[in-house]
Amino acid sequence: MRDFAAIDFETANNERTSVCSVGVVIVRNGEIVDSFYSLIQPEPNYYNYWCSQVHGLTRQDTEDAPIFPEVWKQIEPLIEGLPLVAHNKAFDESCLKAVFRTYQMDYPDYPFYCTCIASRKAFPVPG
Repeated sequence: MRDFAAIDFETANNERTSVCSVGVVIVRNGEIVDSFYSLIQPEPNYYNYWCSQVHGLTRQDTEDAPIFPEVWKQIEPLIEGLPLVAHNKAFDESCLKAVFRTYQMDYPDYPFYCTCIASRKAFPVPG
């Protein structure tokens, strides 16, 4: 796959709707051509200790951040026509679908691929 958008979400708590940041890298013809990062006001807006330990973000970081629909308006044109790729598709895709539902946005059924599964097939761990 030479054209894709790699996407990664962080969450503020155990709710998939609580995305508090997103990073996107656009790859075309096997080359990185663009990238995007934004903090997001999570929904619900609270942070648990363990999530903050993973990504280092707190409520103070996202206090003035835009809500998800505002951020997605910037991402949508970047990823148009591209499949999405994440290292843990199950997590990132479920976050994306959850925030689309929360904000009553129509989910365009993005094709989504998992690099974690692909890497385990390519590089099996001896057992």
